[in-house]
Amino acid sequence: MTNAKLQSLMARGTEFLGCETAILCGAMSWVSERHLVSAISNAGGFGVIACGAMTPDLLDKEIAATKALTDKPFGVNLITMHPQLFELIEVCSKHDVGHVVLAGGLPPKGSIEAIKAKGAKLLCFAPALSLAKKLARSGVDALIIEGMEAGGHIGPVATSVLAQEILPEMSPQLPVFVAGGIGRGEAIAGYLEMGAAGVQLGTRFACASESIAHPAFKKAFFRASARDAIASVQIDARLPVIPVRALKNAGTEAFTAKQREVANLLDSGAVDMNEAQLQIEHYWAGALRRAVIDGDVEGGSLMAGQSVGMVSKEEPVAAIIAQLMEEAAFALERRAA
Repeated sequence: MTNAKLQSLMARGTEFLGCETAILCGAMSWVSERHLVSAISNAGGFGVIACGAMTPDLLDKEIAATKALTDKPFGVNLITMHPQLFELIEVCSKHDVGHVVLAGGLPPKGSIEAIKAKGAKLLCFAPALSLAKKLARSGVDALIIEGMEAGGHIGPVATSVLAQEILPEMSPQLPVFVAGGIGRGEAIAGYLEMGAAGVQLGTRFACASESIAHPAFKKAFFRASARDAIASVQIDARLPVIPVRALKNAGTEAFTAKQREVANLLDSGAVDMNEAQLQIEHYWAGALRRAVIDGDVEGGSLMAGQSVGMVSKEEPVAAIIAQLMEEAAFALERRAA
C-alpha cells in the first residue's frame, strides 16, 4: 500500500522521464559519464550526461557509448554559455535524445525551439519564482529547483525555501523536480507530498561503484561531514564568480589566490574582462578534473553538496536507489499511521 502511494506521488515524474523511479542524477562534470549514467538508467532512475566543456565530437561519442550500455531513457545536460551550444543541440537531435537539461542561465534565443524541434523535452533550472514563471511562458517542459546546499555552482537560496515558494505555484502547470542537499528518502517523500514530480541527486551518486571518480576522491567524500562542503568566496565584484560548493582543501584557498591574480591582471590592463572571466572558468574545469580523474584531493576541486555527510561507503547505484525508495516508502507509512 505504501509503495503504491510512493509510486502514485512519483507518477507524474516517471511518466515525464519515461523511467521507473523519478530520481534524476545531477550532471557532475567528469563524473556523470557513460558508466554512471547508464547504471542509473538501468537501475530505474534517470541518468544525465554532463556535457560541460565537451566538443560536439566528444558529446557524440559519449552519447553513442552510453546507448551501447543501456536501452533505457537518459538525458544530456548542456551549458547555456557553451560557444557551440547549437552544435551540441544538433548532436542530441541526431541521437534522438529524449530529454535535454539546460543549465547556467536563461536559454539563449532560438535554443528552446532547436531542442524541441525533434520532440525532445526540455528541463531548465529555476533559482527563483520569477524565473520559473518566465521559463514556463517560454515553453520549457519541466523545471528543476536547486538549493544552495547542492554541490558545484550554486545559488543563494536554500532548497526548502525554494520548494515552499515555487512548488505551490508552478507544480500545477508543469513537472517540477527538487534538488540540493537531498541524501535520504525521507526528504524525497516530503518534497513529493509538497507537489514535486521527482528529485535530483548528485553527491549521493558521486561515489557509487559505477562512478569512475578516483578512489582518493571517493575517500575524501567518505571522510567529510556536511560542514566540510563550503561555498567559495567572491573577492572582486567585477569578476562574475558564481559560488561553488566543494570540500575545503588547498584548492579552495588557491581559487581565492587565482581571483586576486586575475583581478591584478585586469587592473594592469594585461587582460580584458572576457579573458578574465575565461581564466576563472578554466580554473574550475581543470581543478575538478585533477580531483575526479587524477585523484589530486589537495590541489583539485572536490565539488560536493552538504549531503556529503550521508555518503559513507561505495555501493552500487541499484542499492542506493533501492535504499532511497525504501526510506521514502517508510516515511509515507509513518505519516499515514
